[in-house]
Amino acid sequence: MAKNYESVGEVIQATAADDLASGTPVAVGSLVGVALTNIASGETGSVQIAGVFSLPKASAGAIAQGAKVYLTSGGIITTTASGNTAAGFAESAAADGETTVKVLLSH
Repeated sequence: MAKNYESVGEVIQATAADDLASGTPVAVGSLVGVALTNIASGETGSVQIAGVFSLPKASAGAIAQGAKVYLTSGGIITTTASGNTAAGFAESAAADGETTVKVLLSH
């Protein structure tokens, strides 16, 4: 193995700007990940940036399987790119009225 190998790259250490509960989606610069544990504001914790997670979406509106999705500053998944951070793709469809969508995180 190369002597400069660091990790697989699925989990990063990030400093929380606000308190984060385990499972909360969070933007870290241009990356979107999910807090693996509770992380207090100003503290550093593990954020997974790869995999499929069930994340919150607005109940109004459907998201098609394979749609490119984004994270809003409020922590909601949307298909609106403007002003939001690219999160990945909808792993499965989420119907109008549903409040979560499975997201394949992508960077």
